[in-house]
Parts: sequence; structure tokens; C-alpha cells
Amino acid sequence: MYTYFHNNYLYSVVEMQRFALEPYRQIALKNKDFLNKYCSGNKYGRTLSASFELFERVTRNYQKPEFKIEETSVGGKKVKIKQKTISTNTFCNLLHFEKEGKSDLPKMLVVAPMSGHYATLLRGTVKGLLPHFDVYITDWVNARDISVEEGFFTFDDFVSYVINYLRQLGPHTNVMAVCQPSVPVSVAVAMMSKAKDKCVPDSMILMGGPIDTRKNPTEVNDYAADRTIRWFESNVITKVPVNYAGAGRSVYPGFMQLYGFLAMNLQTHVEAHWDFFNHLVEGDGDSAESHKNFYNEYLSVMDLPAEFYLETVNLVFKKHLLPRGKLVIDGEKVTLSDIDKTALLCIEGEKDDISGRGQTKAAIDLCTSIPNGRKKYHLQKNVGHYGIFNGRRYREYIVPIIVDFVAKNALNKSATKTVPAKVEAKKAVATSPSDNPVNKSEESVKPVSQKKAPTPTLKPKQANENDKTANKSVKTKPSSKIDKASDTAPKKEVLKEVKKVSAAKISDKKLYGKRTEPEKTSSVSASSPVIIVKPSSQKVVPINNTGTENKTDKPTPVKGKTGGTKK
Repeated sequence: MYTYFHNNYLYSVVEMQRFALEPYRQIALKNKDFLNKYCSGNKYGRTLSASFELFERVTRNYQKPEFKIEETSVGGKKVKIKQKTISTNTFCNLLHFEKEGKSDLPKMLVVAPMSGHYATLLRGTVKGLLPHFDVYITDWVNARDISVEEGFFTFDDFVSYVINYLRQLGPHTNVMAVCQPSVPVSVAVAMMSKAKDKCVPDSMILMGGPIDTRKNPTEVNDYAADRTIRWFESNVITKVPVNYAGAGRSVYPGFMQLYGFLAMNLQTHVEAHWDFFNHLVEGDGDSAESHKNFYNEYLSVMDLPAEFYLETVNLVFKKHLLPRGKLVIDGEKVTLSDIDKTALLCIEGEKDDISGRGQTKAAIDLCTSIPNGRKKYHLQKNVGHYGIFNGRRYREYIVPIIVDFVAKNALNKSATKTVPAKVEAKKAVATSPSDNPVNKSEESVKPVSQKKAPTPTLKPKQANENDKTANKSVKTKPSSKIDKASDTAPKKEVLKEVKKVSAAKISDKKLYGKRTEPEKTSSVSASSPVIIVKPSSQKVVPINNTGTENKTDKPTPVKGKTGGTKK
């Protein structure tokens, strides 16, 4: 049961402030347009216009941006991109950036962070990957737009979503976790590896993630470690006001996360806005437009479910359960040493002030079952947290490393036949102090005393015993096959028996998580029907072999379930 000691009126006070300023914002907008039209020829008019525009922007309630990726270049040729939603869930949608014509590029699932910003923050990440991969991305839904009747969303639910998306995309998918999802994604891959899941990804790329925040803790890490969960409940958890669909849901509001990020580098942001004002006065439209493009994205924030936020703070930043080997999901201990077949690439930024150096690299040491030849660490020089997955250095240095790593470690080599040849990163930027991926120096940290881990809500589903008698025309599950081999007989008169090895079947022993599912799922290029997670009081929607959903009635709301308590 979740019982929050939150500030019920915090969100409402912020909304009242926005409503109070809205008439003045509209007046400023009209005045700016008038001055730009009739007084742009003199500096006095541009100064007034810049003042009105600056006021309008700092008082605006920014809405969710669009990706607006319309084309890319593959092999030197322009290819049109069409964005499709292939799976619609309560808390997340799965997007596919489909290329025009047939594409044999390897699949890459990008798991966007659920940490306050929308998935569009990774627009540059997606653009950099599109020439080399068939890209999918998780698009998390703003919690304020989800009715309390839809139930809760926990850390375990995040793991279940990742597992089911990987199962939906099928074998030989690669997965990339940017920042916060590095922990649940690595947990998902560990669970799939332990159960010998056929859809375990070929490669896992962790970028600036808090695998072990005890290593080089940043200001963000200290902020979480120095405060109790009760403090977070009382100060940053609030309820969605009545003017949104999720009225009454307990959330960690996006504006709290935004204020925290702004406060970390307040002077930098103030100077950026002052420069923006001067650019407008001077008529430097290009620089002003660049500022607006960045801050339109940066200032667009979403609310997080309170239960997910508090569990993440507790499990990842306070108790450090994953690196200590004490994380329990569905009654079973999960350790990264269970990962054996998936190759691992860890990427960090030299100047990262969100996830300190060594926090992501910790996964290299924890994944003891992965051969050293399939593990790699890259430290990108002269970039902060954002520069790991966006910007010039990401495109010029990091993307070639990812492309080369995935191609070398593909379990199905034919799936990477269209990947462009290796692009060498510039020598001016060192990748790491040493080619050896394993860091032998381990910081000894005394384990923190803790209570028993919360009982997960995920329940495993046993493998279908009737798979063997299933209709062969419907591929119910992707199967891995061992190619038939034969001994070549020498050219002699004596006949030699030819030995054949029959194809080996691999059956799933488990499905993971709560198998409650999405309301809508579109077609996807996977070899099997799939079931996707929709947590708490939701029905299962199976997908038939044509890739379309079997329609079911809308889930019946659970009575007595609110954002404040969980039974």
C-alpha cells in the first residue's frame, strides 16, 4: 500500500499562477507581433519586441514537442521516414521510424528516460542512429493525462514494458538505454538471459546511466542520498489538479524536475537567456532560433507516477540494490552476472554532472558472465551529460563506435549485412584510458542496512505446453535454430555415413512481469504474436498472426483505486 504524505495543493498553486499570468502573456505576444511588423527597422522597437518575447517565453506552459524526422540518408541516398505508433499502452507507446522501401538494417530499441522530459529530447539520438539501424523508441505518457482508474506504475512495470517490447521486436534486436533507464533495462536483459529467452538482445548500450551511484557521486546523487523517502513524499510529491485527465493521481511533477535542473546551472541558463535577448535586439535571427529550438525542448516536461519515482530513488540512489546483488523482482534475485550472450557497451561523458564517471562503467565489472571480448567502455572527452547522446561529438565520435560494436557482436551476422563499413572515430578524442574493458580497482563500500525489498507485483507466466501441437502456419514464438551440419565424405571407395544434427528447439520457461496488456497494438516486423504489459487492472490484448489486435472491451475501472493508496 502506498500512503503519501504529499503536498496536495502544490500543483494547484502552480496552475493558478499560470492562469493568472496567461492574460499578460497573451498581451506580450500581441505586442511582440505588432512591433516586429511595424518597428523592426529601429533598435528601440527591436528592444521592446525582445522584452515582450522574453516575457512570453518564460511564462509559457510548454507542450509536448514532435519528433518531425522526415528523412535520413542510408548509403548516401535520401530515404523518407514515416513515424508510426506500433504499440499503444497506458503508460507508454512504442514508436517506429519506418524507412521508405525495404530495410534490412539491424533493429535498435531506444529506451528513453522517464525522468521529466519527453522522448523527443532524444531527437538527435534517433537522427544519428537512423542511417545505420531500424530504430524504435519508447514514448512515455505524461502521468497527468492518465486516469487514476488505470492503476499504478512501478519500477517492476518499467522492467516488464522493456521485456515485452523486446519480445515484440523479436530476436537479434539491440537495445540502448539513455541515462535513467540503464538500471531497469539491464535488469530486464538479466531476467531474459537467466530464463534463456530467445528474444534476449544481441547488444546492450548503456549511456550515462546510474548503475552504481556510489562511484564518484554527483550533486544529484548526494541530493537523493541525504534525504529520506518521507522527505521526498512531503516535499516533491503532489496531486494532479482537476483540469487534467489524471486528476487526483499522485505524481512527481515535471516542473519540480525542471526547477532542479535549472538550479544546478542557474548562471548558465540566465546568461543564455540574456544572450537570446541581445540576439533579438541585434537582429541575429539564426542564433535566436537556435536558442528557441533548444529551450522549446528543454522546458517541455512531463509528470512521473509518484510510486515509480519514489521506488527509483529508494532502490537505485539510496539502497543501491542492483550493484550490491540484492535486487529482487517477482521473488527472485536479479544480478547482472546472469547476462551471458548479450554484448555490453558502456558510454560516459568526461564532464557529466548527472551520472558521474564510473557509474555506468560499473556494469562492466558486474556482468561477469560476458566475455571480455564482448564488453567495451568508452569515455567521451569534453562532453557533459547531454553531449553523450546529442550534438556534434555524439554524431562524429559516439555513433561510429556504436555501429562498429553492434556489427562485431551480432549473433546473427546476416542481420547486419547492410550496416555501413566501420567509421573510425577521430583520434583527437580518446575513447578510454585502456583497451581492457574490465576495471580491476573496485571501490569498497560498506553495505547499507536495509529493509526487505518491496514485494514485486510481477507474476511469471509458465511456458505454453501446447506449443508443440500448435498450427505450423502460425508462428507463435520465434525459435532459434542450429544449422544442420554434415561431415564431408572423402573421395574414397569406402562409403561413410553422413551425420546430421536436427534443429534444436528452445522453449521459454517464463514470461516476465504482470501479463496485463495494452489496449491497441499495431503490426510490427516480428516473427511471433506478442503480449505487451499494461499494469494494474487491465485486460490482455493478444496479437494475431496478421499483426493486428484482437478487439476487446475497454478494461473495467477498478473501484476504490486512487493515486494515493495501493492495495
